[in-house]
Amino acid sequence: MSQSAVLDLVKDLIARPSVTPVDEDCQSLLAERLTRIGFHCETIAQGGVTNLWARRGTAGPLTVFAGHTDVVPPGPREKWNSDPFVPTERDGFLYGRGAADMKSSIAAFVVAVEEFVAAHPQHPGSIAFLITSDEEGPAIDGTVIVCNALKARGEQLDYCIVGEPTSTAEIGDVCKNGRRGSLSGKLTVKGIQGHVAYPHLARNPVHQLAPALAEIVNIEWDQGNEYFPPTTFQVSNLNAGTGATNVVPGEAVALFNFRFSTASTPDSLKARVHEVLDRHGLEYDLQWELGGEPFLTPRGSLTDALSAAIESETGLKTELSTTGGTSDGRFIAKICPQVIEFGPCNATIHKVNECIALDSLNPLKNIYRRTLENLLLAH
Repeated sequence: MSQSAVLDLVKDLIARPSVTPVDEDCQSLLAERLTRIGFHCETIAQGGVTNLWARRGTAGPLTVFAGHTDVVPPGPREKWNSDPFVPTERDGFLYGRGAADMKSSIAAFVVAVEEFVAAHPQHPGSIAFLITSDEEGPAIDGTVIVCNALKARGEQLDYCIVGEPTSTAEIGDVCKNGRRGSLSGKLTVKGIQGHVAYPHLARNPVHQLAPALAEIVNIEWDQGNEYFPPTTFQVSNLNAGTGATNVVPGEAVALFNFRFSTASTPDSLKARVHEVLDRHGLEYDLQWELGGEPFLTPRGSLTDALSAAIESETGLKTELSTTGGTSDGRFIAKICPQVIEFGPCNATIHKVNECIALDSLNPLKNIYRRTLENLLLAH
């Protein structure tokens, strides 16, 4: 098949305005094509979210292609050079919301598997697709629901390739063999409101919070490890006051986030924060939210298969990285021992005029197909 097969499919997907959690029948289109080549397709819907689990074969090993059909809102339409839901070719790029994140990956997945099955109709092992419409949103009714269902019925996943856009300067230069965890906190420090001219009758929570926060900001949480950079702490919002300049506020609220490696745990980070706050004698309330735990796939059969496929197709030696935000890989890693993310360049994701280079579509598809060959046909 030529590049046009991937291009035609990704255009069809972009033209469906599947703003999270709406799927706009993207998955029905995929299921129809996959059914034609021997996949058993199952829709798992919950909470307004559509999930597709499609599998071909019953034997191991099972290689899964995972991704999402939902996209983020396009933002102000007038700032786009063309309608975000009308796929448009211009100056060697394909423009549209979801072009890079991640409808091109899904199209390349499907065409790669179609080519593979046509060449190897009796291939060993099994192939599956796990597609959700709830990745860009709260991710409550999406991939995690499918993973729980698969675990409950004992389906064993061996390898998973998530089609997130990981490349930076050119297709294949970076893939993600893990992601950092995300732990957020909402800290409310309680004081006593009063007049600024009578501070002895008030207690300023900003003044109390400041030295404790300065200490927390300067903590070295860990040193990372072979695969992860050190854990980072960032304050994302700080708020206090009534709006008047002559009022000592009654409380101060700080929002913060950890991006943490496997060198730390949520409990260890929480304990160190509480120790500082308690030692500074603050009266406070701290609400925690664990957005995702870190996951890691060390070098092994999946990283080797993908790296070899990238080098064969592009000549590049890919870099294994764990930087960036969270992804649905955090859910899949709980039921699959080897998970890796790989996809197109990420320079325009979530931006106005999101796009993908047209000449990267065929290499992307070929890399997915070559990886599948390396995993299922090598033995």
